[in-house]
Amino acid sequence: MHQQSAQDRWEQWTQRPLLGLAVVFAVAYAVPIVDPSAGPSVTFACTVVEWVVWGTFAADYLVRLALTPRRREFVRTHWMDLGAVVLPLLQPLRLLRLVSTLMLVGRRARMASQIRVTTYVGGAVVGLLMFGSLAVLSVERDSPNGNIRTLGDAVWWSFTTMTTVGYGDHAPTTGLGRMIAVGLMLSGIALLGVVTANIAAWFIERFEKDDVEERQQTEAIRALTDEVRALRAEVEALRKTSVGG
Repeated sequence: MHQQSAQDRWEQWTQRPLLGLAVVFAVAYAVPIVDPSAGPSVTFACTVVEWVVWGTFAADYLVRLALTPRRREFVRTHWMDLGAVVLPLLQPLRLLRLVSTLMLVGRRARMASQIRVTTYVGGAVVGLLMFGSLAVLSVERDSPNGNIRTLGDAVWWSFTTMTTVGYGDHAPTTGLGRMIAVGLMLSGIALLGVVTANIAAWFIERFEKDDVEERQQTEAIRALTDEVRALRAEVEALRKTSVGG
């Protein structure tokens, strides 16, 4: 019987708490953006929550690194996790904390075998739409030439950007906003590819299953035909024997 390693047990035990912390991070990130009139104390509290959540994910990475017997291989195969941990330390921007936390949440969520691809993709779409809208609103709302001023404008822009429709009625004017747009477009294309591949795989699996069933039915019919022929030959032999006798 296969026994789970300490790393596997840790990842299984921390899966749901970390996803819950990700929801807390989402609320803390959204509050100062949705309500710009929030006082300094609220903004400071949200910033502390963001850093605490990021720190928890960073600690989770370090614990998994300590529990694995092959640490070099772990660092090599989990380089995105390491990049997400280091990223916010390079420059104290809220957007970097957002990007790194999204990366860490995504990497930990993919480790859960019980999460189906469709559910993961659906959650990724909702998360990208929400965080993309909040991120672009935070950098474009105060831009002199910006035209994304409200949360509704930001959500509409995120929808059109992720689907690569691009009506052009709303568009980022700052460099950071355009970087967010590029990330959303690439993410939208990638998620569309995952959905398409998942649907194609389902059809292929279904067709293969039908082919297997058809082959089994054909084999059964062939076996039944051979049996009928053998019975007919046996009956014919018995008839000749009885006539000859």
